[in-house]
Amino acid sequence: MHLKIITHEKVVFDEEVDEIYTVTVDGEIGILTKHVPIMSALDVGVTKAVKDGEAKYFTTMGGVLQFKDEEALILTPTAESGNEIDTARANEALKRAKVRLAENNAEIDVKRAELALARALARLKASMNN
Repeated sequence: MHLKIITHEKVVFDEEVDEIYTVTVDGEIGILTKHVPIMSALDVGVTKAVKDGEAKYFTTMGGVLQFKDEEALILTPTAESGNEIDTARANEALKRAKVRLAENNAEIDVKRAELALARALARLKASMNN
């Protein structure tokens, strides 16, 4: 089957794969060949593509997954290959988000801080697996 991961700016991945694992708003999903057609909203997380037993990891920051006719398409605002992630920067973002959430301040935007935390964790998870 074919997997294509696209952002507004570029095609991040465009190859044949054997397996796909990603995170939808309803939970994790795995897709193998001959999977039934599906369309789902994606959550912030890591998408794993496996070909010939070798896995590649990508952050996918929301978006949409469509699978039909052995073609998987992920449209996402932001995606990064795990081997391109700056782990020092991701660790700093993680620390900042944790500090923001730990503050007992009514003026912070909790949703924004939680999203920053989720993005940082996804980046670190994707980078550790590559």
